Amino acid sequence: MDASRLISQISQERKGFLEIHRERSRSEAAAHNFMKLKHILSTHQFLDKKMQASIFRTAEKFEKDDRRGKIPQLLKGKILASVFYEPSTRTRFSFEAAMLKLGGGVITTENARHFSSAIKGETLEDTIRVVSCYADIIVLRHFKEGASHIAAEVSRCPIINAGDGAGEHPTQALLDIYTIKREFGRIEGLNITLLGDLKYGRAIRSLLMVLPIYKNVKIYLVSPKELKLPDAYRKYLKEKGAKFQELREPDPVLGETDVLYTTRVQKERFKSKAEYERLRKSYRIDRDTLIKLKKKAIIMNPLPRVAEIMKEVDKDPRAVYFRQAQNGLYVRMALLALLFEDS
Repeated sequence: MDASRLISQISQERKGFLEIHRERSRSEAAAHNFMKLKHILSTHQFLDKKMQASIFRTAEKFEKDDRRGKIPQLLKGKILASVFYEPSTRTRFSFEAAMLKLGGGVITTENARHFSSAIKGETLEDTIRVVSCYADIIVLRHFKEGASHIAAEVSRCPIINAGDGAGEHPTQALLDIYTIKREFGRIEGLNITLLGDLKYGRAIRSLLMVLPIYKNVKIYLVSPKELKLPDAYRKYLKEKGAKFQELREPDPVLGETDVLYTTRVQKERFKSKAEYERLRKSYRIDRDTLIKLKKKAIIMNPLPRVAEIMKEVDKDPRAVYFRQAQNGLYVRMALLALLFEDS
């Protein structure tokens, strides 16, 4: 099967999962041992609280080790290849730093779309076949949804999905849950407002897949109608029994919001520059927002920010997005260590 057909098939399978939602039973999920996973491809692999707790305990341990300057060199002699067909700062650098802190090495291409043999016409499959000869694990970001599944089909080593187009970003979802737990000590019972591009924002949509496993979480979905959450995700939330409400403006719920999660409008997903320019400043978190926001709330953002958070917000103690980015380092250290645990 050629790449384009397989991507289409993966996309349809994901859509089918969301629309039909034949998820594993709880017993199957509980039996799903993370340490036996070969690849990290989807947020659906982490819909188990015990699995998350194991990852988060390891992340906390690595953070303490890092502060003491005594990180165990668990991955000495291992090589991570970061293959990024789309730009990245936090995901790429945090994975590379995670590997180096654990004693491993890194090989990388800064923009594989233009600075690898892809520019000559090499397929993703051939690139992965070759790179997996040189590396022990590949962290892949690609502009096409389903690309990580294609890579996993041909790779000799584990693949980590670092974002596939408008699809998923599973490690971002994990670090977001980790951040909320670090700030509140729980997920249960929180009011979480997701604000911005719900149509293309893979970070927000990946987080949405995880939230329903926690009890009594109220989700507010705030977006322009042009960037509303796709129907398949809305149906998923309904079938999981999640409490959610859709709004066009955040003001009515700021006073009861515990987590205000904002995201930029995804410029790279728009075919029309004019449409992007019209929508990119739909919402802005500023001093007025801070006045209306709950006193003990937190403000999150997967970054980069563009026009959605004013710099004046950075000094507010409720702004945790830079801590959120740092948490990504330790969560990704935990994921790397756990993937290699039995190797």
